[in-house]
Amino acid sequence: MNNITNIIKSQSCYGCGVCAASCPKNIISMRLNDDGFYIPGIVDESLCIECKICEDVCAFAHEQLAFEKKPIKAWAAWSDDSRVRQKCSSGGVGFEIGRALLEKGYRVVGCKYNVEKQRAEHYIASSVEELVQSIGSKYIQSITEEAFKSIDRKQKYLVVGTPCQIDSFRRMIRKFRCEENFVLMDFFCHCVPSMNAWDAYLKCLKSKIGNIAYISWRNKFDFGWHDSWLMGADSVSVTEPAAINSTFDSLIQERKTAYQSRWSQGDLFYNLFLGDVCFGEQCEKNCKYKYDRSSADIRIGDLWGKTYKDDEKGTSALVAFTDKGMSVIQDLKNVTKQSHTFDVVAEGQMKENVKKKKLYPIIMYMLRHRYSITGLSFRSVMFAQRVLSYIERKLK
Repeated sequence: MNNITNIIKSQSCYGCGVCAASCPKNIISMRLNDDGFYIPGIVDESLCIECKICEDVCAFAHEQLAFEKKPIKAWAAWSDDSRVRQKCSSGGVGFEIGRALLEKGYRVVGCKYNVEKQRAEHYIASSVEELVQSIGSKYIQSITEEAFKSIDRKQKYLVVGTPCQIDSFRRMIRKFRCEENFVLMDFFCHCVPSMNAWDAYLKCLKSKIGNIAYISWRNKFDFGWHDSWLMGADSVSVTEPAAINSTFDSLIQERKTAYQSRWSQGDLFYNLFLGDVCFGEQCEKNCKYKYDRSSADIRIGDLWGKTYKDDEKGTSALVAFTDKGMSVIQDLKNVTKQSHTFDVVAEGQMKENVKKKKLYPIIMYMLRHRYSITGLSFRSVMFAQRVLSYIERKLK
């Protein structure tokens, strides 16, 4: 698929950051390319000892997954804690797995949104209070470098990430012979949008509400689960800083945001992301993790489909891919699990890679050169998208 002789020569990759975390000389650092995707860069190439560890752990450089096994068992599942189920994007099972493993002495490597840097980033949670920061979907590419470098491979961790991040991470812990210390969990993934799209959206948002202090991608508080593709935001003037000694009970409470924008009513970011006009080339050409392909022990996601179409509280898809994952799931407390076939649990999930829409090059050009995507310019290109699709259907 990709003949990489040196990781620095790869200008298109998954951006997982595992190469940076595994480099024994600590000379690889992740950066954003012109299209708004993370790629590796070498700080000082003269220090490279050509050990090729960075290439060995790179999932992008290999045709096959690090771990090839079909799902063992699948469930519909949800947290029995109504507060967790309400605050989480689906049924809250990912949080409950993290909470259960924390109680067993694990640390959790999850993803949070850094408001100061306005980006998603991985971090290490050592308490249930810290774990709350990982709740909710973040539909942007996360920077993993600092968190992955901070992992003590002699300790036990649950690591949560996109399928490509987890595939590379599996390769790394095998390389360093510490696989037994880790539980790996990924999720059904659509694609990764350009950070240029997120930056453009933030500029639009800032013009409406001022400096942003809180972001929520999925919020079931007002409209239920099936219409939860909602962007919620608060400004500095509205949001109070969290108390240093905040308790779990105070952190887990759902909140209604002052600003709300729903996909069903034309939210700009969701139109870009779910409109398939701003994702990375790797998501179309190189993704090998759709549906039932995973290098994780556990896979989670939203359980869309007919079986739970009337549920508005949120239901998680829960899949065990390994005996280790099966053991973790069987030991879960405070979780309701309903066994189903994998096809039922994965109903509505993508079986093929995302495909570019006709306006992809136009949107990416606009984002790359920081053209305005608000007002008439954005409405015009989206209207053109619909016209082109209509013509295409008629020609067929």
